[in-house]
Amino acid sequence: MVKVGLILPLFSGDAERVLSFATRAEELGFDGVFAYDHLFPPGGDPSRPVLEAFAMLGAVSSLTNRVAVGTLVARAGLHDAGLLAKLAVTLDDVSGGRTILAVGAGDAGNDLEHETFGFPTPDQAERRAHLQETVRCVRALFQGRAWPGGAHVPAMAGPLLPPARHGLPIWVAGSSNHVVRLAAHEANAWNGWQMDPDAFAAKARLLREEAGERSVEATWGGVALVGRDEADAAELREARQRRGLLARAWTGTADALRARIGELEDAGASWVVLALAGPKDRLDLVGSQVLPRVRTGS
Repeated sequence: MVKVGLILPLFSGDAERVLSFATRAEELGFDGVFAYDHLFPPGGDPSRPVLEAFAMLGAVSSLTNRVAVGTLVARAGLHDAGLLAKLAVTLDDVSGGRTILAVGAGDAGNDLEHETFGFPTPDQAERRAHLQETVRCVRALFQGRAWPGGAHVPAMAGPLLPPARHGLPIWVAGSSNHVVRLAAHEANAWNGWQMDPDAFAAKARLLREEAGERSVEATWGGVALVGRDEADAAELREARQRRGLLARAWTGTADALRARIGELEDAGASWVVLALAGPKDRLDLVGSQVLPRVRTGS
């Protein structure tokens, strides 16, 4: 059965809202809560308050007992690979083994963040090469091995103490075939963001072909604007259009979202992670009207 997760509202800049969202998500039966790794919203206003991913996930893990807690995604360009491994292992320890470390390269849409805070802004080819070495280094450290070093990530002898629990999963996120192949050979799962079911299914097939005998999951993430009915969905869509935010957001009713989750499951998704847009009550709407039907397959 497909697992359903949610993106925490770190862009609210309100820690109490994030914590109450996480505890309510667990009460409703969601399988995981995930954090964006941004210093301010991509392409947005640098003065907008945004909460830091790992700090908030630590707080969330202390208030929850069951849900997975993870990044979606930690950007390799913002974190030294050794520090990233340490952050993930500590979070996994605090959460009692519930952590998922999803890592991505980022893209040109993140350049303003990098420039504002003094991080390099390499081209896409270099980002991907750096991501590959980061994943390999973190994986080695998780397994108690040294990382011999590469062109982008220096050698690290370790050890990483306390050690990683067995099974701390690494997801690799991105839409390119290069990233799918990286996930197939180096990670536990691949994540595709905002893909339609047909495109996602094609990438999931490539993932399986490349993985061979390795067990690697395909996971989906994206923004969802959910209406109570068609009229509500249309009103929300229009309001979002006026703000210039409709691009790359799935929109529809709660019934349509249930159908879309089913399509993604049929396409090979083991997880569907939703960033719920719109009013704050969409958490309870999806938790009460969509999630039970996903569980029963109705």
